[in-house]
Amino acid sequence: MANREALRELQIRLASRLKAASSEGVAISWLAVTVGDENYLFPLAQSGEIFPLANLQVVPYSRPWFMGVVNLRGGLFGVVDLASFMGDGALRVRTEQSLAESSVITFNSALELNCALMVDGLAGLRKHDAFTSAVAPPEGSPAYFGSRFTDFNGVSWQEVNLRALSQFPEFLSISA
Repeated sequence: MANREALRELQIRLASRLKAASSEGVAISWLAVTVGDENYLFPLAQSGEIFPLANLQVVPYSRPWFMGVVNLRGGLFGVVDLASFMGDGALRVRTEQSLAESSVITFNSALELNCALMVDGLAGLRKHDAFTSAVAPPEGSPAYFGSRFTDFNGVSWQEVNLRALSQFPEFLSISA
């Protein structure tokens, strides 16, 4: 129960920081998330709202990484397990507790895709000046990968272009 309250408090803080940043003109570029052992950056202009994962309805005959659908603010959203999708496509074994601690992040409504990405953790907001270096994605990386950034602690963060991901044929094909 304490984890849910802490998650809710983090979501409230992030929402208020986003609102303050937009009204003050502060240039925050990314929402930082953790997915398994990986760190990802979602461009804020392409990201939507953050919700706790709740009331997931499984969809039969779909890919293992397609978790199902949820009702978020009256809209039906497909939920993609980003760790499974980014990995080999196999379903990761998740406990009830890990699912309860997961969050879903919707795509920005401008992308016209009712989809949410399931992530393991929220790591806050990041600006360009939070990183010491940026390099192009390695050869053979998915088309939706942007630059790979390194922060001041030496931690690597992979940018994910949500617009490109939303148009990626494998991502759009959920049937098994």
